[in-house]
Amino acid sequence: MRSFEEIEALAADKKGGPDALRALLDEHNAPRPVAELETVGDDRWLAMFTKCVFQAGFSWKVIDQKWPGFEEAFEGFDVARLAFLPDEAFEALLKDTRIVRNGAKIRSVQHNAIFLKDLAAEHGSASRFFATYPVDDQVGLMELLKKRGSRLGGNTGQIALRFMGKESFILSGDVVNALIRENVIENDRMSKKNQAAIQAAFNDWKTTSGRPMNEISRILAFSVGTGH
Repeated sequence: MRSFEEIEALAADKKGGPDALRALLDEHNAPRPVAELETVGDDRWLAMFTKCVFQAGFSWKVIDQKWPGFEEAFEGFDVARLAFLPDEAFEALLKDTRIVRNGAKIRSVQHNAIFLKDLAAEHGSASRFFATYPVDDQVGLMELLKKRGSRLGGNTGQIALRFMGKESFILSGDVVNALIRENVIENDRMSKKNQAAIQAAFNDWKTTSGRPMNEISRILAFSVGTGH
């Protein structure tokens, strides 16, 4: 595994030089400070989970355009209310033209509301839990999202964390290819062994480069392809 300085130089070369790379990185907001992220309402976590679940395998543009309708149909994503979604409300949502009428994904909103409600009971708020979860154990957080959340495994949960402002990496195809190139992992299977190796590499690069996981992730992607 080469140093992150060498990987960054490779990414800069692909993107037209250090200044061009810096500009690309500056296009995206830095992670939110923990104290700020703690103050986000749990309803916003449910909204983001919902948005990412519905966008998975679908057109992001369509979901973005319909999003005001989602906010109305799900009444601002009130966690307590949606955790106890009655059958008649679910049936009404299946016919609601303001949203994408996918039954499994609509039901995931209730399941994720229950998940967030449980986290709030355990930690004071779901936001506090996510904000303070150790950055050096993202794979543990990803496993929790997969097991306790609904449809939040794989890149869906990772993208939600990034959009919410949690310092995080995204294991896109380009990032995984870069990790294979750097001999961090041998293949693209997300086995326990590979996930542990990935986390260790990111932790090492964060320490040696001083960069947040977001930037490390994007630089890895840029060193291979278009980035994220």
